[in-house]
This record gives sequence, structure tokens and C-alpha cells, in this order.
Amino acid sequence: MAESGDSEPKSKTRSRAQRLERTKPWETAEDVPWTLLSEEELADAYEAVIAPALRRDEMDPTTDCPSYEWLSSTGFRSLTYTLREHHDTTLATWWDEYIGDDVDDDDDAYSWNIDHEATRSSFERFLAEKEDDNEDWSAASTPDTIRTRLNCYATNHCERHGTDDLLSPVDTDSDVDETETVDQCRATFRYMRSDGQGGDGYAEPTIARVHDAIEAWYDWLVDRRVAAFNPTTGAEDWFKWSRSTDDDPVALDTDHVRAMYEAAETTREQMLVIALCAWGLRASEVASLHAEQLVLEDERPRVEFDTRKNGPGSVAIVYGADAACDRVAVAGDGYLFPSERSETGHIHRTTIADWFHELADRAGVPGKIDGQRRKPHMGRRWWYDRYSATLEELLKHVEEIASEQGSASARVVLDSYLSEERRRELRREFMRGRLAEAFETGN
Repeated sequence: MAESGDSEPKSKTRSRAQRLERTKPWETAEDVPWTLLSEEELADAYEAVIAPALRRDEMDPTTDCPSYEWLSSTGFRSLTYTLREHHDTTLATWWDEYIGDDVDDDDDAYSWNIDHEATRSSFERFLAEKEDDNEDWSAASTPDTIRTRLNCYATNHCERHGTDDLLSPVDTDSDVDETETVDQCRATFRYMRSDGQGGDGYAEPTIARVHDAIEAWYDWLVDRRVAAFNPTTGAEDWFKWSRSTDDDPVALDTDHVRAMYEAAETTREQMLVIALCAWGLRASEVASLHAEQLVLEDERPRVEFDTRKNGPGSVAIVYGADAACDRVAVAGDGYLFPSERSETGHIHRTTIADWFHELADRAGVPGKIDGQRRKPHMGRRWWYDRYSATLEELLKHVEEIASEQGSASARVVLDSYLSEERRRELRREFMRGRLAEAFETGN
């Protein structure tokens, strides 16, 4: 993986890292040495012990920022205390910087997937009024999360019934039969759960949360006497959705990555797949890549970052050094993806998303993966899966040494008996084997 570029002396950094490593695995809040952790290390603790608890409470750890009340009631008050007392920052600021999924919030203005202006405006007014009235949004019900779920229902309703007008059928003066409107609502939920018969194939917990959002909107319309009835009434009792989920974030399949890399025809497209999938970068990081960040003439090729969201200061280049050289030769010594129209001098991450989808379509990658709409972040998830497998393989590799040394822990051997350089060498070797599954294509 990436190697951190710390300014502390190596011996001091290594000693501290070893002390922290000995506290792992972090399985509960009591295991975590909260006040000893940097903001980036707190992100690791969040992923280890808080994210699973959020999932158990039917929240998405990458999109639903937990509330102070939730953290306190579930035993994670130490996180907010550490952020306030040791890092002089707030939960919201830290969460946005180190945790929040930055793929779907590409524009300041939300991009609705429907065209019906009255329905869109009603959605926005509903959200705005709840905020203006000081609604106590819970971690599972932030405005952005509810907006996404409303958009999801309206999109699927339009795909199933050919209309995104959700207001006219429930209007107090509507001529549409109420039974017909209820039937359309339930047909939309069936469409969402279908497996290859025209729908998205969403998991039941996701459909249940979408139902909650659209039900609340319809209730609001009824309360304001805009709607005569709520067509979602009784849907949950009818479908009896499961609300528990242990789903992991969705990643591209290795076949998807391989197909995209083989379909890449230009240095731009090759660099796109490599940066997202072989280096595990975010779309925003790919968009702003600069030639000065690439350390290619070194025994450890890498991408350097001055600051980075819950990730290392440098990312090892196991695959893609030659492609990076080719791209620099084309783009010059500045940004790898320059833009003359942008004030920043480089393209926006929305452009990366557009290129990603264009290449994925050409490569035959499905538009929906495990029920979720395809997006560039799935390339980063694929990289994380490969890296996790690499760490497991590395630990298995040193188990024999652990046995010979009379140690019950391969982790102790890894830290105490292998040099930092040897550990790095082994990580790169095993990671190369994992990435080869997609990138050794002869392209």
C-alpha cells in the first residue's frame, strides 16, 4: 500500500506505530486508544468499530454522519471528546474531511434524475421546511440522505410507469382513481426489488429506507392539504421488508476492471483506469493529478500528496508507472488532465465520472452492480479489496516464521522480525500478484 511521508524521525514513528499496532485488533470502543490517535488514525478506528455499529442500525457509514446523541448512546463518546480536546475540531468537520463519500456530491446543486419540475420543487421545499423548522435530523435521516432516497423512488417510478409526475395522481382535484395510484406505488417497490426483470435489484433494507423517505413526503403533502391521501400507506406491512443488513460497500469485479483496461484506447483512458483501480484514488484526486506528484524515477515509484482524506500521504505505484510516463509525455509537466476552461487548471471530478461511464459502457460493464448504480468509487473499493487480501496473504506468509520463533502471533513477527524495507517489498510483491489479475492483459 501507500507509505506515509511523516516528518518525524523514522525510529520514533516506527516505535509509535508499533505501540498502536499492539492495541489491535480494535473490535470495541474500549479497544481503541482514542486520545493517542491522529485524525487519520481516528478514521481507521471509525471504520473498525463505529462503521459496523452504524450498519447494524441501518445506516451507511460513508453517507450518514452519526449524531452526537447516537455516538454517546452507543458508547463512542470518546471520538467526539478526542476531536474536540486533542484536535480542536468538530465531528462534522472531521467527518467531511476524512470519512464522507465524496463521489456523489459532485455539484453544489443536486442533480435530480427526473424532469418534472413541480415534483422536484416539492421535494426541495419539503426538505427545506424540515430544516427551517429545526427538525432534529438523525444520523440515518440527514437532508442529503433523504434527498437521495426521494430521487431513487421518483427515478424508479418513472422507469416503471413512464412518468415522474408524483403530484397529479394524489392531488385533491385529481381524477385518477386512488386504488390505481396505490397499485402504481407498490408496483414501483416491486420493480426496485426485481432481479433482472427490469428493475435495480435493490436490497430490502434499501427499499425500506426509500419507502420511509417517500412516505414522509406524502404525509407532508397530506398535512398541507396538497394531497388527498398517501399511496404508500400499508406498503411496509404488505411487503414486510427486512431492515437489517451486513452489506459491504460495492466494488467493481475483477472482470470489470480488466475489461475497462483492455478497452482503453488512449493514454487518458489508461491513466483513468490505473489511477482509480490500480492506485485506489478518488475521482477528485484523479482529476487534480499533477506531474509533480508522480515520483517515477525511484526504486519505490509513488504518488505523493500534501494532504489526503483518511488515507496515506503517498500511494505506492505497483502498476502503471509506464502509463504515467506516457501520460506526462502527452499532457506535459502540469496537470495530467488539464482544462483551459477551469479556474483550477484541471478538470472536475464530474468529468472523471463521465469518462469512467463512457469507458465502462464501451467495455460492457453493467450500469448496476449488486443493485447499486455504477460509479468511479467502485474502482477504489476494488483496490481496497485487493489490498485487504494482500495483508492476509502477507500474514500467512510469516506464520511459519512465527512458529519457528515460538510466537503465537504472525503480526508480532511481521513487526519485530522483518525490516520496514522487507515488509514494504513483500507488500508490493503480493499486491502486484493481486493487481495482475486485471492489469496483465497484454494491453
